[in-house]
Amino acid sequence: MSSTLIIIGIIVLLGIWLVSIYNTLVSLRNHRENAFADIDVQLKQRHDLIPQLLGAVKGYMEHERGTLEAVTNARTQAMNASSINEKIEAEQQLTSAIRGLNVQVEAYPDLKASQNFLQLQNEISDIENKLAAVRRFFNAATKELNIAVQKFPNTIFAGMFGFKTEPMFDLGETQRADLDKAPEVKF
Repeated sequence: MSSTLIIIGIIVLLGIWLVSIYNTLVSLRNHRENAFADIDVQLKQRHDLIPQLLGAVKGYMEHERGTLEAVTNARTQAMNASSINEKIEAEQQLTSAIRGLNVQVEAYPDLKASQNFLQLQNEISDIENKLAAVRRFFNAATKELNIAVQKFPNTIFAGMFGFKTEPMFDLGETQRADLDKAPEVKF
């Protein structure tokens, strides 16, 4: 009789322990998804500002059509991305395209002096700063989830419940390569 109670007690404790692991993983996954929802809000604002920015730039940069089209295409891909991983990749491409546009703008002093353009540029800069902050929050949530998925004994049960390590929202290879280059200093 007492050995049966001990076995039942062990099974109950294992069950509680398994439920605890599962609930922790669910909580961390939801925390990560919530963090990405914050990114989504900022991305929507950025996507809404891009056509206005392109409209302000278009008149000055008619012969830079390729740059404008790259930004427009990258924005469309970013807006159509459905999963978190697709959005991360599309946003990396959009950020690269916007940086390319900013480089082209440097050649147009009249455009840089335009009040409308300056206001749009400030708004996009503000959104980029907010995006950087929410990306850090998202990456922290992703890190917590990944650690929990990789820890033993969680790793045994994580795979059974469909949990896996998730990618961070990083710079991407193109932007990382740009950051690895030494800056040009011109006088």
